[in-house]
Amino acid sequence: MAAARVMLSANNTLTTSLTSKIPLQKPNSFNLCFRNGSAAAHRSRLFTCTAIYNPQIQIKEQGLPETLDYRVFFVDGSGKKVSPWHDIPLHLGDGVFNFIAEIPKESSAKMEVATDELYTPIKQDTKKGKLRYYPYNIHWNYGLLPQTWEDPLFANAEVEGAFGDNDPVDVVEIGESRAKVGQVLKVKPLAALAMIDEGELDWKIVAISLDDSRASLVNDIDDVEKHFPGTLTAIRDWFRDYKIPDGKPANKFGLGNKPANKDYALKIITETNESWAKLVKRSIPAGDLSLV
Repeated sequence: MAAARVMLSANNTLTTSLTSKIPLQKPNSFNLCFRNGSAAAHRSRLFTCTAIYNPQIQIKEQGLPETLDYRVFFVDGSGKKVSPWHDIPLHLGDGVFNFIAEIPKESSAKMEVATDELYTPIKQDTKKGKLRYYPYNIHWNYGLLPQTWEDPLFANAEVEGAFGDNDPVDVVEIGESRAKVGQVLKVKPLAALAMIDEGELDWKIVAISLDDSRASLVNDIDDVEKHFPGTLTAIRDWFRDYKIPDGKPANKFGLGNKPANKDYALKIITETNESWAKLVKRSIPAGDLSLV
């Protein structure tokens, strides 16, 4: 169980920390990355890195929420900053993955990992110098899979040849509990939606936290329809329409405008994990992305 602390610094800056035990790999030790040798991992071809130590992750906020200076940093047990994108492992075995919550369910502030800043903290997105909000609340926990990346130079022939959006893979977590910004949950993927946003491919992996009371009941796309009826359609429609109030066209979806099953979701996770591995090994130009 995570423990939360709240402190007020001498300059009246609010700082909180959320601690949880998460095996990390040593930051910047990209040479330690390898293909897991187990039979299951060989089938999935997921890249991982050895866990050098098992510190407690702390979530520390800098600045005040809903300001341009607000950041949520991740630090290890020694107080050193680590990247939630690069340093938290993706794969936990047995089809379970780490999920980093950026936007808690029933909130509207558009929080995201700052992929172009050192240690990739979570911040609120901006447009023309102003903080961004969704026009209405998102009804599920929303975040990312660490150690994944949608390559903007890769054209996906299965999804209208759309190129990746240059971000980690997004996750829509459908469990009952409301996550905190920066909270790391263990999830299992259930389905995938191929959203095309202004011509860019922006995968949405639908998953559920293992801590959810119904997690044991849902293991694939058909189970979602049975135990969470209408949820997949609601997710697709929400992401299709959320830009319309700002005067933009509706987003499109590939794969016949339908969600794909768990196996397809795992395929996407594998491919984007491999793209991330090439990125951090600098086999692919990083551009403005931070690899620290």
